[in-house]
Amino acid sequence: MKKISCFPALCILILAACVVIAGCTNQSAGTASPTAKSPEVPATTLTVTDLMNRTVTVPASPQRIIGVGAGDVRMLVYLQSADRIVGVDQMEKGPFNATALGMGLPSGRDNPYSIAHPELGEKPYIGTNRIDNPELIIAQRPDIIFATWRTAKDADALQEKTGVPVVTLVSGDLGKNKPQFYQSLRLMGKILGKDERAEAVISSIESSIADLNSRTKDVAKDQSKKVYIGGVSFNGAHGLLSTEPTYPSLKMVNGNNVASGAGTGGQVMIDKEQLLAWDPDVIFIDESSYALVAADLKDPVYQSLRAVKNNQIYGLMPYNWYANNYDTVLANAYYMGKILYPDKFADVSVEQKADEIYTNLDGKAVYSDMKQLFGGYKPLQFSASP
Repeated sequence: MKKISCFPALCILILAACVVIAGCTNQSAGTASPTAKSPEVPATTLTVTDLMNRTVTVPASPQRIIGVGAGDVRMLVYLQSADRIVGVDQMEKGPFNATALGMGLPSGRDNPYSIAHPELGEKPYIGTNRIDNPELIIAQRPDIIFATWRTAKDADALQEKTGVPVVTLVSGDLGKNKPQFYQSLRLMGKILGKDERAEAVISSIESSIADLNSRTKDVAKDQSKKVYIGGVSFNGAHGLLSTEPTYPSLKMVNGNNVASGAGTGGQVMIDKEQLLAWDPDVIFIDESSYALVAADLKDPVYQSLRAVKNNQIYGLMPYNWYANNYDTVLANAYYMGKILYPDKFADVSVEQKADEIYTNLDGKAVYSDMKQLFGGYKPLQFSASP
């Protein structure tokens, strides 16, 4: 009797089972695929274009930061990132002003952001504010270096010597260079993961500027008091004849600056005869130059000035120290508005407004500290020599 082999039948059964299993597997995978998502991997680097038009690849959300030049540390404070700073230059470590009168040239850390964050003065030293020291910078192992007042060539050289990405910024001002300041804030915010905070800072500044303008825009020019700002400091203290034709705080309240035709920006020195000819109604004095202005006003010739005769001389806190302190620019504007247009600022407490601004930008109310250092907002009395 011939035997029938079972091997072919067994092979057929195994093959059929494999087809069924494969079909089930494919069906299962096909069902899952529409909702399956690959895990998102956070970006580890960003490629940005800095203010010197350099293309730089930087770490995303760097945690160890160094700023070289005037303005970087201030912007880091505004962006609530002071805790990431791992080293500072000599200007961030200097002593506070300690003059007997509480008025005098700023010294070292006499800035609102430094007063609000005294711990910055204890950070490791990385060199002077003008000459970069790659060895000291490398020792602090920064992830990134922000640099102001540096050319593209300077930034490239520092990046090559340290092996650390260098991003250039512009500290700017609240005048014609405001766009560069805002661009710098936004770029820094993007790199630090602080985009929302950067926009909040810009919005806060713009809100104050708009408020100041809305209160004063309808004042007729011929009805405005003639104003002179004296003792404007620039690379040191200066006497009464130092002024600023485009003084930003006065522009914000649409004030009548008698020196507006004396230049297009920055500090200038005028002649004594010019000041006498202008004969301003009100004089504001930069308190950082108080001692020099007091000495000048002992000259009897100035006693003929209308502002001197009527005791219309007032103190302003210095704003231009290690680049612009935007908070003090705004606070000064509210004080000038209060003096020049008291009815339009009747609802404003200048001290409270200053602290509101300092808190918004620096994280702490520091007006009382600034007042102790410089004298604060108050009338100034000068007497002629006997």
